[in-house]
Amino acid sequence: MQANLHKAFALLVCLASAAAAKPVHAEDACIDFKWDVSKERALFAGTPTALAAGKDSASAPVIVPNRLYRLGLAPQEQVTFPASPARKAAAGAFAGLATLKISAPGAYRIAIDLPVWIDVVTSGNLVAAKDFEGQRNCSAPHKIVEFELAGVQPFALQFSSGMNDNILITVTPSPARKL
Repeated sequence: MQANLHKAFALLVCLASAAAAKPVHAEDACIDFKWDVSKERALFAGTPTALAAGKDSASAPVIVPNRLYRLGLAPQEQVTFPASPARKAAAGAFAGLATLKISAPGAYRIAIDLPVWIDVVTSGNLVAAKDFEGQRNCSAPHKIVEFELAGVQPFALQFSSGMNDNILITVTPSPARKL
């Protein structure tokens, strides 16, 4: 009888603990990146600088690494891209351009808060993505694409196939990978 009472009490304690456990927050989806994204997460926690994305190369705003931006996008059919986007847009998609200025060549990560296609263009050619990472239920960031950027000339960033008229974006130098 005493053993059954102890088992019932232990079961009651377990059930009470489970009921009192904190609910899972949407932000918890942001902890499962395979990369260290602490720098991007810190930037996404800040206040963004608002900019209107360009509809062509001449109107593209300049962005620099290690800052958070909110880019206002336009209907994709109004945007003239320096190179055809690697992904075909659905009807009603939003898009825009920005000019990235970096001070040193190397690997850079472009992080965004929503599902949007990211292309980097130099001399009219698309730069192949080196790697990418994403978390479906995370928006701080949602997706990170890494590119190897040769030289320090300005690079055109193309955002396309977006379903929202604005995105949050950061660009950060990629940390050295640990073997």
